[in-house]
Amino acid sequence: MRYRTIITAVVVASWHLAGCASTPQRPVGDEAREQIATDAVNLTLSIWHEAASRGLFDMYFEQMTDDSIFLGTDSTEIWNKEQFMDYAREPFADGHGWTYTPSQRHIRFNYNYTIAWLDETLTHEKYGTLRGTAVLSSRFAGFLIEQYSLTFLVPNEIAGEVVETIKQHKSGPDEI
Repeated sequence: MRYRTIITAVVVASWHLAGCASTPQRPVGDEAREQIATDAVNLTLSIWHEAASRGLFDMYFEQMTDDSIFLGTDSTEIWNKEQFMDYAREPFADGHGWTYTPSQRHIRFNYNYTIAWLDETLTHEKYGTLRGTAVLSSRFAGFLIEQYSLTFLVPNEIAGEVVETIKQHKSGPDEI
């Protein structure tokens, strides 16, 4: 009889959880959970950018999932983690990596705070202002980067000139 009560409780709890999992609405008063998730995402990105700036190769790549993708500013830069690590070994070898300083960050979450989407404005000494966009997933010890894309911000007033320059240079793969 005791086991039957336990099984009934587990089944009822499972139904309740399944109902919650399929409901895309957040519970009222969930601000604390959102703040914790926001802090975790900010921590991951802060460690990631700081590790890059100091050339801390292992720490930098520990912020990314094993199957992560990095999309660089060049159309040929579509790298899985292993390819990105190969690219980064040389710049990180002298302990300096690269420095992108975030100035703004906007984060959104799915209903249960397990996936985060973000965009951030970054500055770089040579490249000026850029935008990074990312998808992160919640893991046991916090959030990890699944995908990151770095892009140049081109003012609309000069977009036509930039497009013409890119057409003349043509460095990427053909269109689909």
